Amino acid sequence: MGAVSQRGIKKKILALLSQAELDAVLTALSGYPPEKLLNPLFAGICSGSEKTKWNAVAAMGATVARLADQDMEAARIVMRRFMWSLNDESGGIGWGTPEAMAECLACHGELAREYSKILVSFMRKDGFYLELPSLQRGLMWGMARLAQLRPEMLRAWQADRYLLPYLDSEDPIVRALAARALGQLRVVEAAGKIKQLPGDTTEFSLYADHRLTTVTTGQLIREALTALADVPE
Repeated sequence: MGAVSQRGIKKKILALLSQAELDAVLTALSGYPPEKLLNPLFAGICSGSEKTKWNAVAAMGATVARLADQDMEAARIVMRRFMWSLNDESGGIGWGTPEAMAECLACHGELAREYSKILVSFMRKDGFYLELPSLQRGLMWGMARLAQLRPEMLRAWQADRYLLPYLDSEDPIVRALAARALGQLRVVEAAGKIKQLPGDTTEFSLYADHRLTTVTTGQLIREALTALADVPE
């Protein structure tokens, strides 16, 4: 009976993630114990639907923060599950995982203190380096997300140093998202290199301020340069 109930919860939550706006999603999910939401949200973050994925990412952050407040060890298990899904040995790809992990760290200070180093290590060739450009896009998004709220933690682990090589990526979206992260982190030394990036018009969906918008890579590069120009000397 419990298994049937859990399947029913998963079906209901995935439908909610695909159809509702975020406020309605978070309100509905607040009525469930956080541990009941984890499997549906893990399914949601790797969805091919942009709306489902990003609703799931935001909901995962809120849910795991709630879980951490009541049972920190249970939240650490979720963090380890993220890490395992990005491990070659897991047999999975880890779609949506860097974004979801970063959102959890953005939403909970203690988790960020424990795991921001791990998030940074996904950029490092001598760490848990992510080779797929699709995962690197998610990681660059995650760096910018954490830079908005906890820049000091990223600086403590030299995120600025490890972000810079991504400006040389062959993937224009990775380059643009790296520039955005460097802008959010106020890495003024990156401005010269960002200025040299081709301001192309590759379009993609960006999730920011809890909404999806269509942007171009050139637009993000310009915004990064504006952010860096505003940093006091």
